[in-house]
Amino acid sequence: MRDFKMQAEVAGPDFADWRGLHRLLVESFAYMEGRIDPPSSLAALTPERLEAKAEREVLMLVRYGSRIVACGYAAPKRPVMYLGKLAVTEALRGQGLMRQMVDLAEQMARDGGFEALELQSRVELVENHAAFAALGFVEAGRTAHEGFERPTSITFRRSVPPSAVGQAAV
Repeated sequence: MRDFKMQAEVAGPDFADWRGLHRLLVESFAYMEGRIDPPSSLAALTPERLEAKAEREVLMLVRYGSRIVACGYAAPKRPVMYLGKLAVTEALRGQGLMRQMVDLAEQMARDGGFEALELQSRVELVENHAAFAALGFVEAGRTAHEGFERPTSITFRRSVPPSAVGQAAV
């Protein structure tokens, strides 16, 4: 078996595996079915809509060979860089792939002068809350989807420290 190095990267303009990306998201979000209310917005996303999303946002990928094993989108929403549709294939969870993507997003945010990374997780997905906390995110607020009186999502935020380049050592 060939040894492939898995590294987070920004999808290039030649990226074309929208069906593979869609498949990863559908498989990775399947555990939410019946657990979250309202249902995930993923149900409305097609491969074509994922491609259109990548025209407005930065698509981050981790590949194992040619197969996409982790993904996420980074959207500039000043003063934060918003992360969405984060997914890691079940067989490779716990291998640091999400951390790689978050670190890549942090570098993009730092380079763009953003204050923080931000993402949302449904209130029911407590295992995700723990994973995001382990990545340095803290709860910054709660929101309700339209038509709901109770919070349905938790907003998490992680500060982006300024670049140390050119700064005196303390």
